[in-house]
Amino acid sequence: MLALADGLKKAGHSVTLVASSIDNHSYHKICEQLEISYRQVPEFIDFDMQGFAQRSFRMNALQWLRALLDEAFFPYEQTLYQAAQQLVADNDAVIGHHFLYPLKLAALQQQKPFFSVTLCHAAIPNPAVAPFSFPDLGSHINKLSWRLLDRVFNWALKKPLTRLWLEAGQTPPANVLTELLTSQQLNLIAVDPWFCRSFDNLQPYHQVCGFLNLTEDNRHWAIPAKLAEFLDAGEAPVYMTFGSLQQAVPDWSMELFLEAVNLAGCRAIIQTSSRHYPDGSQTGQVYFIGRHPHQPLFKRCAAIVHHGGAGTTHAATLSGCPSVVVPFMDEQLFWAGQLQLLGLAGKPLPAKKVTAIALSKGIRTVLESTSLQGNAKQASRAMQRHDGVTRAVQLLEAQF
Repeated sequence: MLALADGLKKAGHSVTLVASSIDNHSYHKICEQLEISYRQVPEFIDFDMQGFAQRSFRMNALQWLRALLDEAFFPYEQTLYQAAQQLVADNDAVIGHHFLYPLKLAALQQQKPFFSVTLCHAAIPNPAVAPFSFPDLGSHINKLSWRLLDRVFNWALKKPLTRLWLEAGQTPPANVLTELLTSQQLNLIAVDPWFCRSFDNLQPYHQVCGFLNLTEDNRHWAIPAKLAEFLDAGEAPVYMTFGSLQQAVPDWSMELFLEAVNLAGCRAIIQTSSRHYPDGSQTGQVYFIGRHPHQPLFKRCAAIVHHGGAGTTHAATLSGCPSVVVPFMDEQLFWAGQLQLLGLAGKPLPAKKVTAIALSKGIRTVLESTSLQGNAKQASRAMQRHDGVTRAVQLLEAQF
């Protein structure tokens, strides 16, 4: 969203970025650097990420999603809706994550354009491919599979997700997955075409724009001198992170990473989530780092161990690095499968079952595979030819 806001501003539009952050991280500073207006709604979310992770670690996907909504979203639904009404009133158009149905409802009521952004194409109905985890039995059976998935989502989530619509006196969309959670004017699929294949038969409002890559922040971050010394002192290291999910399981993550690195016998950079391993410290062949832009450092690494988030998946591939994926939930397992299918990663290692031994073997496989390394370089070159932000701005301006 930062990348898209920056692209729209550079195209001459007045832009406000609004974030709802369950870890309460503020993006005020980077927005100030980019000269983009910023608001955080709500200002604070009372959510125990570590406690939630422990309670939900072994839930299935729908159970996990419903539990997350109950604890971190529904308590703030009215706050989000009220803010959405004001944002729609103050602006000519609104663009939201595809799950932001309060924003979609507010736009509908005031007859303003609402455009959505989808960060994973697994949820976009496409008869050319089966829904994730369904068998691919051809386009006719795939259509039935998508209808079945719609019914499952309706059964599990329609009542709570349409409550706001009914209270506002509006008729909610019939289906949660295929109608409620995206714009029917323009839904930007922010996925690089390298991953998004067989997508020619979608509804016309679904448009693949490509990865929304924020490059501006790279200019405000230089590799620290101590880290540069570490990089220059030996072979390219393995980078290890679970992104925002690492905050939910900080100690487990660090123990897993450190033991796997020791068993794999490699150098590593670990994004730290523990006060025992502060940012900028080093232990033997391991360097610990805090928050930073990924791509400048990924380009200096041999492989990326990550959770399979859409952003990290794209950043690793764009940087020419093969992946070792430890997915926590189904969407991340989908990305892990995509990377494996394209020859950019080995077999996924689901977090519910992963061990340090398995992770170390996964690391060694990637480091010793010339085909995975070569495929990653090829994918990087292909992705560098695509500019998702420019394409997204073009699609939006056509709607404006």
